Amino acid sequence: MKVQGWLFLLTGLFFAGVDVVYWFWSREPVGTTAMAISVAFAFMIGYYLMFTARRIGDQPEDDKQGEISDGAGEIGFFSPSSWWPLFVTLAAALTFAGFVIGFWLFMIGVLAVILTMIGFVFQYYRGQFSH
Repeated sequence: MKVQGWLFLLTGLFFAGVDVVYWFWSREPVGTTAMAISVAFAFMIGYYLMFTARRIGDQPEDDKQGEISDGAGEIGFFSPSSWWPLFVTLAAALTFAGFVIGFWLFMIGVLAVILTMIGFVFQYYRGQFSH
């Protein structure tokens, strides 16, 4: 994880340099702000990866003499199939449309997002794929 953390930190430094050059060249506040947000995001992710790498220790990808087989093993659980992401996305679209159209539709969308998120989180607690 250290390598990924350093990559994000160096990317943040690059974005910072480009942001300064962009500001002096264009004097345009919107693009400068967008680049500053990119700097902040890159530093935030880089800091998180470095902090996590320090906490959990060296990983197989941090070993310069490591082999591909060093990282073998179970990675985690991946859903075989799920319709819930589609429903969450539709509920979010309804919420955003309700933000434009009216408060009543926005509240229906918020309720739909809450219900679909509950279904998404708890989909493996019952039925065929329950643990």
